Amino acid sequence: MPLLEARDVHGGYGGMNILNGVDMTLEADEIGVIVGPNGAGKSTMLKAIFGLLAISQGEILLRGKPIHNLPTNRLVERGMGFVPQEHNVFPSLTVKENLQIGAFLKPGNVKRMLKQIYDFFPPLYDKRHQPAGELSGGQRQMVAMGRALMAEPEVLLLDEPTAGLSPLYMNEIFERVKEINAAGVGILMVEQNAKQALAIADKGFVLAAGKNRFTDTGAALLADPEVAKSFLGG
Repeated sequence: MPLLEARDVHGGYGGMNILNGVDMTLEADEIGVIVGPNGAGKSTMLKAIFGLLAISQGEILLRGKPIHNLPTNRLVERGMGFVPQEHNVFPSLTVKENLQIGAFLKPGNVKRMLKQIYDFFPPLYDKRHQPAGELSGGQRQMVAMGRALMAEPEVLLLDEPTAGLSPLYMNEIFERVKEINAAGVGILMVEQNAKQALAIADKGFVLAAGKNRFTDTGAALLADPEVAKSFLGG
């Protein structure tokens, strides 16, 4: 049984459909990457999965059980984490306080999970008493991902985790994504840095106009000349 499955998902904003029948399947040990042009419905699909957008047709399943249109707090309880692209840390709180907030469902696990997050993201340990708003963009992204992981999700949704980051931090974030996945967390992320993201993806979903254009392994999509020409800049 797949960890996460979306079947024929339709939805949008104000009566206008952005998603026009998206299908996705993600196994528990996989990294899935959603790529495509601006306006293709990539971030909208993540929001639909995490209950931030009501879908009008289709279904979304977590471990075989329907979860579409459930409130986000219920989805967190069921094992889902979400890291939005923007406004994803509390800037006036310290790094440690930001992380502790993520464990609100499992307060007994704070000490153990803090250690695990510092193991994933060593720079955060040194800056744990510093306000998150003073960190670099890459370090703030680490805080946001760490906070979502504090609730011990089975699947982590990442909306453009490397947006605006230097190449150095982009590579760092992708390395951490691989480590988190190897530790037993399924990953589904939207990425503008498509080539780099597909290089670490077990599965890639190329969306266009709210539909799947291509679905394959990351390696197969990178090697497909039509995908390269239309979506990866040649």
